[in-house]
Amino acid sequence: MYTRMPPRRRRRRTGRYFAFFFMVGMLLAVCWFGYLKFIPNGQLIFPQYGFQHPIMVQGETASEGALLENEEILLPIDVLNTVLGPDKPIYYEEATGSIVMTTASKVLHLRTESLTATINQKPYKLTVAAEKKDGIVYVPITPVQELYGVKAEYAEHTGVVTLLLAGQSVQLAEAGKTKGSAIRTGPSIRKPMVEKVPQGETVRIWGEKQGWLYVQGPDGHPGYMAKPDAVLTRIEQVAAPQKDKPFVAWKTAGKPINLTWEAVYDVKPDPNKIGKLEGVNVVSPTWFELQDGKGTIKGKADPAYVRWAHSQGMQVWALFSNGFEPARTTAALANADTRFSMIQQLIAFAQLYDLQGINIDFENVATADKANLVQFVKELTPLLHEQGLVVSIDVTPKSTSEMWSLFLDRKALGKAVDYMMVMAYDEHWASSPTSGSVASLSWTEQSLARIIQEDEVPPDKLILSMPLYTRIWTEVKDAKGGIKVSSKPAGMDKVKNIIADKKLKPVFNEETGQNYVEYTENGSLNRIWIEDDTSIKARIAIAHKYGIAGVATWQRNFQTQSIWNTINQALHNP
Repeated sequence: MYTRMPPRRRRRRTGRYFAFFFMVGMLLAVCWFGYLKFIPNGQLIFPQYGFQHPIMVQGETASEGALLENEEILLPIDVLNTVLGPDKPIYYEEATGSIVMTTASKVLHLRTESLTATINQKPYKLTVAAEKKDGIVYVPITPVQELYGVKAEYAEHTGVVTLLLAGQSVQLAEAGKTKGSAIRTGPSIRKPMVEKVPQGETVRIWGEKQGWLYVQGPDGHPGYMAKPDAVLTRIEQVAAPQKDKPFVAWKTAGKPINLTWEAVYDVKPDPNKIGKLEGVNVVSPTWFELQDGKGTIKGKADPAYVRWAHSQGMQVWALFSNGFEPARTTAALANADTRFSMIQQLIAFAQLYDLQGINIDFENVATADKANLVQFVKELTPLLHEQGLVVSIDVTPKSTSEMWSLFLDRKALGKAVDYMMVMAYDEHWASSPTSGSVASLSWTEQSLARIIQEDEVPPDKLILSMPLYTRIWTEVKDAKGGIKVSSKPAGMDKVKNIIADKKLKPVFNEETGQNYVEYTENGSLNRIWIEDDTSIKARIAIAHKYGIAGVATWQRNFQTQSIWNTINQALHNP
């Protein structure tokens, strides 16, 4: 018995077949690799953007497309506000169809479906009306370019609109290949082409991705171009719109602002009884108040007071209040026509009474009105500046109070106004459940610092508002053994008289940075954190520390006559 072995010749033949097919496979793989690496994709596709006129911004497709009317481009407001920055300078009011476009020096009013418009209260000619289509509001490019310097290019062959921003610098290149350079959907020669750029034609370079240039071609399509295919040429610089001379709010260079409010109630103050306000260079009488939701402003200005102030070398920045009435404030701020009416009334008052500024004091406002208050100030400031008027606004220290703090967008307001008065008082307010300082020094500094640091309001726009009043706190034990607290305001002279009459000796309170007294009267404990030379000097030291524009005082009637010299000396002698 034996086993027959297969012939060796057969084994060799099988091995040869395997070697042959292996070599063929390797050759095919090399060819396929070479094909993928060196043979470009010749397919040309037309990208689908979802819009008839897609908008390109820095090579990226915007969320909405443009319209074309009578050869003029119309752009969506939301896209424009996105590219123009977080301030969103173009405002649309759905109820009235009003559109308001603002800059530092201009306010343009227009409406959808209307060729009537005004810029800074003067007629403005439109050739195409703004319109609303499918829930999107579009504005013509002409005023956008005039106000913001935005340039729009329209590629007729593809319908693509390219937006270029004022001051933007863009690297240009020419297609360098003899047969034209390809713009592809991705960073590979195997990706389809979206545009074939003839030799010598210009492309914009928006960046570099995965070793390829990310470009936009003459037809407006963005995509990828191989670096060797592009020859860098020049930098394209988009022109900025012509700017007006910046408004100079405070023309007394190097002199800090020293403002005091004049609280005007039923009786006009008699200038002959005021006396010398040494060092005060601005007075702000509380003359104007919003009366209703239609924007009617009640005025009680006094020409005699203005003449007196000017004779003393003081400017008059009249205060405009909302009366601390939230309902009427909501109604007045919500309508573009009403806001414009308020602005026109303030301008008329300023011209009539020879005012130098308007001080806005809106308080007790619903948080839902936050954006509308900013819009009002953005519309107000350029028009008041045109009349040479200074615009300031009063803000409370930051807190969680719904109606007294959260409605204030201090960052946005700080960009719009000339000055922001930080009302650093009422840390303990009239009905506070506990007695305490009206404005302790640490709380005052923190209030100022937070607005500078968190809201980025420049120090040279800030004015520290200081109290000339304090509160006399009365603490009484109730039947349950608790403490019932009440208070009444008191000016500086009244506190001085109490200290003298009761022969009290003030003690410096380290916690608040103020002098303090307490006394018992009718079985109740009375406590006073005193406003005097000591506290005022310390507050002004805070103003110097942060390099702000000056100080203000609420209000003139709470004075002791010598305090004006104290403020003046402290302001000018850091």
